[in-house]
Amino acid sequence: MIEGLRAWARRHTERSRYSPVGIAFHWTMAFLVLFQLGWGYYTIWLPAGGDKLHAFEVHSAAGLPILVLGIARFGWRLLIPGPVNDADRQGWQTRFAYAIHYVFYICFFGLPLSGWAMWSSIAEPGPLYLAGVVPWPQLPFDSLSLTLRWHIMDVAEDVHLLLVWVLLL
Repeated sequence: MIEGLRAWARRHTERSRYSPVGIAFHWTMAFLVLFQLGWGYYTIWLPAGGDKLHAFEVHSAAGLPILVLGIARFGWRLLIPGPVNDADRQGWQTRFAYAIHYVFYICFFGLPLSGWAMWSSIAEPGPLYLAGVVPWPQLPFDSLSLTLRWHIMDVAEDVHLLLVWVLLL
């Protein structure tokens, strides 16, 4: 099956194109990331209360798919390499392009993981849902002291904000 997938994808890469699966990963994640940036900005300006909690629920429901898609995209990329393109030439531009690519992957994993840690560290915010539908477990922070949980929340929030700025840059 894997060889069949590689042969199918090779037909695209031989024409200097990404496979339809790679393209779907790219645009789905691009949409989710742009949505998250806008929705996160909107959410931070809401006053404390039910509307803000609901906005965070929507934010987490859209953030968890980025984590799942990031893992799937990384696996796909290992299994099916992309085409050789202009970024694969020698020079500083290639190194810079690859560095940015790695930064994106750090953000694709770091942002949802830090958000998950924030959600799991606060006292019973309610369940998380992948895409608003599939129940998602919280990290096992409930047995930790409240002081340690607040510290985890603080660090995760700092990491989350830092990665948002990195992504924006």
